[in-house]
Amino acid sequence: MTNIAAHVCRTALLLIVFSHVVSAQQLAEKPLRFDFTPFIGYRTSMSFPIEPHVSGTSPRVALDASPSFGAALGMRLEEDGLIEVRWARQDSYVRSDDISPPFPRQRVTLDQFHGDFSREFTVDELPHWAKPFALLSVGATHISSRSDLSFTRFSFGIGGGLRLYASRHVGFKIQAEWLPVLVDPQVALICGSGCIVHIRSTVGSQGEVFMGPVLRF
Repeated sequence: MTNIAAHVCRTALLLIVFSHVVSAQQLAEKPLRFDFTPFIGYRTSMSFPIEPHVSGTSPRVALDASPSFGAALGMRLEEDGLIEVRWARQDSYVRSDDISPPFPRQRVTLDQFHGDFSREFTVDELPHWAKPFALLSVGATHISSRSDLSFTRFSFGIGGGLRLYASRHVGFKIQAEWLPVLVDPQVALICGSGCIVHIRSTVGSQGEVFMGPVLRF
């Protein structure tokens, strides 16, 4: 009777250990649904034609190239597809080109809010932890200064990059994107005392390259 009880106890103990191992494996294999990426980068300049202008000239206002930073939070509906909400900021200056007399440079802040839709690809020539991706994004861009300059316009983006995964939970992302901004309707810019210029309805664009860690959970 004692031997039977001991055998039952050993069997129960083995079942408990086995169930814990299976549970741990299931937990380890649970899909990771969310990505968080803080980043730093650099944005190129962006310019817009203005009105009125003299025939033979091309007066413009331009946003200087400068560093950028921001963060993105995303959700994976499937392992290789990611939807993200991204905020990016650029602190820069607006200057005049081919305008006489030129107006003083104004400090401006660009805030961009985009929804990003990206898909990763498996490339045989690359290691399994390196995943190139293609990206489409859409959203709005807000540009403001300490003066009366402040407007928000529709913007979108096309780009791609590379995600490098050191583990299931930690990686690194490099991304490059072309980012057009639609300035329609027109925007008025105060260029000095009694001076107002109007940015013509047009599309301005800039490029951005950034990098940052990827935290998955």
